[in-house]
Amino acid sequence: MGAPPEEGYFPRGRSLLRRVHEERLVGLHYGQRALCIGALDPRNFIGTALHTRGRDAPFQRLAHTAIAFERVFFAPRREADAILERVRTLHQRVRGELPKPAGPYPAGTPYSAFDPELMLWTVAVTCDSAACFFELLVRPLEDDERDALWRDYLLFGELFGMPRSVAPTSWREFREWYETRLASDRMYLTEEARHAGLLSAFELPLPRGLAPAKRLHDALILGSLPQRVRELYGLPFGRQHRAAFTIAVALLRGTRSLAPRALTRGRCASAYELVARTERARIARGERVARLLPIS
Repeated sequence: MGAPPEEGYFPRGRSLLRRVHEERLVGLHYGQRALCIGALDPRNFIGTALHTRGRDAPFQRLAHTAIAFERVFFAPRREADAILERVRTLHQRVRGELPKPAGPYPAGTPYSAFDPELMLWTVAVTCDSAACFFELLVRPLEDDERDALWRDYLLFGELFGMPRSVAPTSWREFREWYETRLASDRMYLTEEARHAGLLSAFELPLPRGLAPAKRLHDALILGSLPQRVRELYGLPFGRQHRAAFTIAVALLRGTRSLAPRALTRGRCASAYELVARTERARIARGERVARLLPIS
């Protein structure tokens, strides 16, 4: 798809997706927000949940997914292709029908990991979350940069099998489509999805010594969510929450501006592995850990 094998699909210096995701403050936050918003489509959430094996250790599975995404973002094309092939194989079994009604979707509604509409929804919440944190914590994007970022995400979707024909062609069209969809009655949270969305956003397992960083993380995620999403989850956002969000943004922006470039740019795989390792250690010690609810 245009790039030599040794360069990868998103070349440094030419890809806005790579530029955005090389910011570690983006890599450390975008996935949790995207999962929280993505759970609002019952077909997307239930289809994934019914076919996951990571119910009792969800953050190990999520860390594995985040590392795989980074390899597609940054690795040479040959390595990215190997990841993509494994994901396609896994997605082959993610198909079926909703076992019970879920808001506007009756029992028996079909779902599939290869449904173009659901693939677009996954790409959309990922792109929206990455752009959100880049603009909050790094700098605003210019209009032409937003268009370039969306084009890169269209390629990202294509790599996983999404037909480009189902997607908006520009950033402006994407935002209109996305905001209309968020405001629609097609967004519905099942009990299981609400639990999973809150878990992914606010139950990140980290060593106790990182408790202050966890509080910053939680304040940032809460404040970054669209108001419609907070309403659907029943999340309050009053004066104290707004103040905590403002402080979190200022602290993280300030820390980034003072830190050496080598600390603020690059992959986040080691951080994802820390999350998975912390969850494994807690399970081994018999401590209480967050688990996904079963789909009834």
